[in-house]
Amino acid sequence: MELPGLGEHCSERTCKQLDFLPLKCDACGEVFCKDHIRYDDHKCSSAYKKNVQVPVCPLCNAPIPVQKGEIPDIVVGAHMDKDCKYNPAQQKQRIFTNKCLKPGCKRKEMMKVVCEQCGGNFCIKHRHPLDHDCKGSSHPTSKA
Repeated sequence: MELPGLGEHCSERTCKQLDFLPLKCDACGEVFCKDHIRYDDHKCSSAYKKNVQVPVCPLCNAPIPVQKGEIPDIVVGAHMDKDCKYNPAQQKQRIFTNKCLKPGCKRKEMMKVVCEQCGGNFCIKHRHPLDHDCKGSSHPTSKA
């Protein structure tokens, strides 16, 4: 016995399959089977409303808004010529800039390692007061 009130037929004219779990296209509002629900599968005329991609600048990684009817390549090119915040010098900044103040040591660290007693900047190896012959206000009692 058939259940005539259940399911709907696929709106794709070449399919018309009776589907008991039909899917509604969020762009055009028509009902499709699982094989034709994608915009490309049923050649959706309203896909442009939902299938929106925002181009990203390859230099500064900023999203570039594109108005309807504009060509994304031209808009991104105009952004690169005028508004791009890309700074090539920023890419070559050195990370290890904090030089150790211990005489004879040439090591550099990413972050400052400041001695609490003398206030000097040292590498990890010479960070303790006994390791850099600290001349601070108080002398440590042990080399912990």
